[in-house]
Amino acid sequence: MKKKKNASETLGGTLEAATTRRDFLKKGTIAGAVAAGGLMTLMPGKGEARTQPVPPKWDKEYDIIVIGSGFAGLAAAISAKEAGEDVIILEKMPVNGGNSIINGGLLASVNSKLQAKEGVKDSVDIYVNDLLKAGRGLNHVELIKMVAIEGSDLPEWTAERGVKWNPTLQHLGGHSVPRTFLTTNSSGSGIVKPLTDYYTGKLGGKLQKKTKVVGFVREDTDAKPNDRVLGVAVLENYAFDFKATDGDRSNTSGKKKFYKARKGVVVASGGFSQDPFMRGVQQPALAKPTDQIDSTNQPGATGEVMENLFKIGAVPVHLSWIQNGPWASPNEKGFGVGSSYQIAAGFRFGIMIDKKTGKRFVNELADRKTRADAMFKVIGDPKKPSYPFTIADSDEGVLAAQTLDKCLERKVVLKFDSIEAVAEHFNVPLAPFKAQIKEYNEGVKAGKDEFGKPIDKFIKPIEKAPFYVMEGVPKPHHTMGGVMINSKGEVLDTETGNPIPGLYAAGEVVGGPHGASRLGSCAIPDCLVFGRICGKNVSKLKAW
Repeated sequence: MKKKKNASETLGGTLEAATTRRDFLKKGTIAGAVAAGGLMTLMPGKGEARTQPVPPKWDKEYDIIVIGSGFAGLAAAISAKEAGEDVIILEKMPVNGGNSIINGGLLASVNSKLQAKEGVKDSVDIYVNDLLKAGRGLNHVELIKMVAIEGSDLPEWTAERGVKWNPTLQHLGGHSVPRTFLTTNSSGSGIVKPLTDYYTGKLGGKLQKKTKVVGFVREDTDAKPNDRVLGVAVLENYAFDFKATDGDRSNTSGKKKFYKARKGVVVASGGFSQDPFMRGVQQPALAKPTDQIDSTNQPGATGEVMENLFKIGAVPVHLSWIQNGPWASPNEKGFGVGSSYQIAAGFRFGIMIDKKTGKRFVNELADRKTRADAMFKVIGDPKKPSYPFTIADSDEGVLAAQTLDKCLERKVVLKFDSIEAVAEHFNVPLAPFKAQIKEYNEGVKAGKDEFGKPIDKFIKPIEKAPFYVMEGVPKPHHTMGGVMINSKGEVLDTETGNPIPGLYAAGEVVGGPHGASRLGSCAIPDCLVFGRICGKNVSKLKAW
């Protein structure tokens, strides 16, 4: 019988005491969970685990199965395919890319060549400290250090596979220094599409859409002590119901099949921001149907694969931390075009104003949680919201925002010829509004901001008409919680703290790297770094 290790040894102190999955069932909760953002889920013991049975015959076989076709899944599949493996990516939606294809295309890279060119001094320690501050100290440091160290070559690695980046760095909220790259089309599609073309075209990799993973096949504990993951159960020709408001939980369309993974499975299925049940379990206010709570995510961002990982014993981490993106617009659905404008221009070159007072209320370049929490206070009653807005002038940085024209066309951003016109349109008290802009401008000229906003050489006073204004509202954007992995990308078992053989995970399905709140532009490097790590390591396994 395996000796059960102390959880503080096996999980880096995440749990205060070792607890078996049977204990979880008996107690109805996870003993030793961290009080803030605890691991809230019920876990079956191995005897009760709802694994899929080992089929008498596998319908299809591959060396490596990758679940999910976003950044993490593509990086894993490319790395495994480049190692000579027979790889397939399974995607449940009719289009590939998941949230990755609609995100903002922002990638933070530490000690990059572009930082050196622009004279930016950065380090792994500075990066880690930035993430710890944003994550309220709950981050698993060994994972974010890996992202920082292994992510310095990501701009070149992706460029060699077709991705195109802008030639200048972005300085995003919560970052001590500029370190963020932006795709030339201001979208994650600028990464997903070329990597997909490289994987399916040059490498000849397989990508199968409309295939929903409904369970994992794991060896019986009593029969084989290694208890490895053997493959997955899927629904082929799955038809996602886009009209469903429950995260499509009741849909069982398609034909059930069993796929064997001769070496292993890499899970890159993403988070659950569009799953009312999973959201509501962690935060009851988010239990409303998807047609009542607007998220930045694509409809398929649901948590069934994550749930199935828990069923076979994967360790849950930080499930109750759900991040709201502070840059979204109430005047368009989802992520939209306004989010990219706000990130690149509104927050960096402008200020955010409370309509009721005409004054600022937060550092526009603070971390996402700080800004979102402050915005919710200003918005007040969601039935009678008072949305704050950013105002910026015709500075070259604002005009260079790549989605500005689309924002103006769709009236997500409005243009005004004077401060007085802005105040009149939004019913803002004019005198304090003008005084606030004057006070901010004086701070810019002095190089010091009253809210602590970094004032670099690119920031100019807000003086030159016309003025650009965008209302803002935080929307559910990123679920910090997921399964526990080690630095090799291996998923850890709840009962032993050891890796589950043949099972790897990367991306938003993983919990730990980002703590309570993710720092902007740190998801893409997390996905790509650990995707590559998983792909390389699973390729080294012996086929069973």
